[in-house]
Amino acid sequence: MTARRGLGLATAGHASRIFGRIAGRSVAIFVPVFFVATFATFLLRAMSGLDPARSQLGEDATPLEIHRIEASYGLDRPFFAQYWSWLTGVLHGNLGRSWSNGYPVSTLIRDGLTVSLTVTTLALIIGVVFGLALGATAAVRRTTWIDRGITSVLSVVSTVPAFVIGIVLIEVITVGLHLLPSAGFVPFSMGWWPWLSHVLMPALCLSFGCMSAFARQLRAGLIGAYRENYVVGATVRGLSPRRIFFRHVLRNGVGPAVAVLALEFPAILGGSVIVESIFALNGFAQFASTSAEMGDVPAVQGVLVVSIVLVVTFNLIVNLVLGRLAPAAQRGV
Repeated sequence: MTARRGLGLATAGHASRIFGRIAGRSVAIFVPVFFVATFATFLLRAMSGLDPARSQLGEDATPLEIHRIEASYGLDRPFFAQYWSWLTGVLHGNLGRSWSNGYPVSTLIRDGLTVSLTVTTLALIIGVVFGLALGATAAVRRTTWIDRGITSVLSVVSTVPAFVIGIVLIEVITVGLHLLPSAGFVPFSMGWWPWLSHVLMPALCLSFGCMSAFARQLRAGLIGAYRENYVVGATVRGLSPRRIFFRHVLRNGVGPAVAVLALEFPAILGGSVIVESIFALNGFAQFASTSAEMGDVPAVQGVLVVSIVLVVTFNLIVNLVLGRLAPAAQRGV
């Protein structure tokens, strides 16, 4: 009993060390990337030649009016003084004021981010759930017509753009079957079905690429795990195929599929620009596109900073999940 308890404490301590090392390594990467990216982001205004006075008053603005508005935004100070003031504000959650309407950029982004993260999260869930089912089925039925059929369908789906899928879904589900609305966003507080019915089709559009990539990587990882000696040994010991799959193959073969999610998350965020336009969603991506078209530099800078934080945070989560699920990923940590 004492030995078993000691083994459990040792295992928990080892897991804690692995968790700490993964988190520490991710933070060590995040800090320099964040500062370099924020500095490059701040250079946008200096390189663009844009200023809030001409954005608000037009080309007929007088020098006095230009100076007054630039001073109100702190643009009359030296470059590095502006950068330090902006970076300090970013670290405190203040992304500045929009040039187009004067509202806090953090507030404008928060409103759109709720919509985009809802759609993106649902797209990831759909992609992982169906990708897991398809990839596992293809690996278990490898070299059969089922495997070839799933692989062929996934290859075709991965080449279809999200906006094409969106148009097809609207034509079939909304226009043809009258099942789901094709535009707008309803908060969850208004009811789970109104909320789900408005975000389901946009999420489906964004999920196909993730589903295809996850399923194909999972299939490759599981087939590789089936060839390992420990699986052969488990088969010789008479373990059931189900136990072998869930206890040995899935846990050791899921690593590549989980790792690919770190690449799919930025791709889904980028694809949201077109999808949100098709489904008339005032989300984060749509706000970024509109701000860029209007030359609203503080808003674009805020979008880039938030995007960097989202991508790096999601990569940290993926690394921690890999360290927990895939024992092979813990080697060398």
